[in-house]
Amino acid sequence: MTLYGIKNCDTVKAARQWLEQNTVEYRFHDLRSDGLTQELLLHWFEETDWKTLLNQRSTSWRQLDDGQKSDLSETKALHLMQAFPTLIKRPVLDTGSQIIIGFKAEDYQSRLS
Repeated sequence: MTLYGIKNCDTVKAARQWLEQNTVEYRFHDLRSDGLTQELLLHWFEETDWKTLLNQRSTSWRQLDDGQKSDLSETKALHLMQAFPTLIKRPVLDTGSQIIIGFKAEDYQSRLS
């Protein structure tokens, strides 16, 4: 099981804390320091809707220019997320059989039990 995120993100910290408190073994992958491949993004796109994965409420999104934000498509979103990993809604938990986007303790409890 791998948890993808950014180590200083509060939501990622909460997810890590929940996993540790519930003795769920996982590996942490920091999208900034460990990188993000196109193959990984494509895998996520196969498992979930790219619109769910793209965080359009983030500070990173607001910092993009209008040209980058307009005419969004899956391909354009893929390139934007690869260039700016902070556009990805965090955390992304890959259990091997499912991808969970974001963190809510109730969701983790029901989906990981």
